[in-house]
Amino acid sequence: MKHFILRLLTLLCCNILVAQKTDTINDPEVIKSIVKQSGVTNRKNIVKEVRDQACNCIGKISLTGKSAAQLATEVSVCIESQVNSYEMLIQMAESLENPGENTTITVSSQGSEQFKKYYYKLETALADSCRSMSLVIASSNEETENSLSKDPKAIKYYEEGVEYMKEGEYKKAIKNFKKAVDTDSMFAFAWDNLGVCNRKAGNLDEALAAYKQSLKINPFGKLPLQNIPIVYAYKKEYDKAIQEYQHLANVYPDDPEIYYGIGNIFISYKQEYEEGLKNMCKAYNIYIKLKSPYRVDAEKQINYIYSKMKEAGKEKLFFEILKEHGIKPE
Repeated sequence: MKHFILRLLTLLCCNILVAQKTDTINDPEVIKSIVKQSGVTNRKNIVKEVRDQACNCIGKISLTGKSAAQLATEVSVCIESQVNSYEMLIQMAESLENPGENTTITVSSQGSEQFKKYYYKLETALADSCRSMSLVIASSNEETENSLSKDPKAIKYYEEGVEYMKEGEYKKAIKNFKKAVDTDSMFAFAWDNLGVCNRKAGNLDEALAAYKQSLKINPFGKLPLQNIPIVYAYKKEYDKAIQEYQHLANVYPDDPEIYYGIGNIFISYKQEYEEGLKNMCKAYNIYIKLKSPYRVDAEKQINYIYSKMKEAGKEKLFFEILKEHGIKPE
């Protein structure tokens, strides 16, 4: 029923805007009527409702054999489909919070600054709560000849492992992925997911072994190349981790994970915030270009660096580095 109300609300607002030949509604009586029909009560409910719709859309994305760019685009489409509903509902909630003030409801066009503003807010809400989005953006890998198995039994174990992985039941997922690679030792994606689950379960040596086995099958596998330096960072072998990121750069020079990963090591482990910021800015700009939800993580890191550099009296240097990378602080 709530989904129907959202669709009805969007249709109603759009019809009014077309009739008025404008992208805003500022008639107080019209706004009151829309608010009444929408059933809007507070911002928390708005965010949850729209976020859940976007998350459900993301949960339906097929993960098999897609690149990071393909998956990021599909995630972006799911978020974009909810932006106008989200911004209208937020503005209606504001009219309820400030009943004595004149309110204007604006419906932004895709690509506008207002659209981007609400897109990023919704994306941030999803990054903090949508398990499906976390799974999708962590599952990208290019399909090659040995990525998938032709053995029905191995595929069955693999698919069961993926379902357990979605639920965060990594021990059960590991058992299934092990069965998959025992059945077909050339099943690269099963080795990849075995590595991911072992890393999440804290089995770091087992994770490394699985990733390296996958790279023996496909030396250009992006997921193991991205994850091996993460494992070394967890093992506190930071120089080795940076070396592995540089190896990733040799194979995929435009991968933002190179700069995010190196930046994270400088920030979280070496406390070298200027170097961390330079790398994080590079990652942030590439994430924006790719429409990747990982933008949220880079933004959080940049905000954290700001607090640290401000404490150290280096606030001016912080903004200079941002400017060098073409990033304008809000």
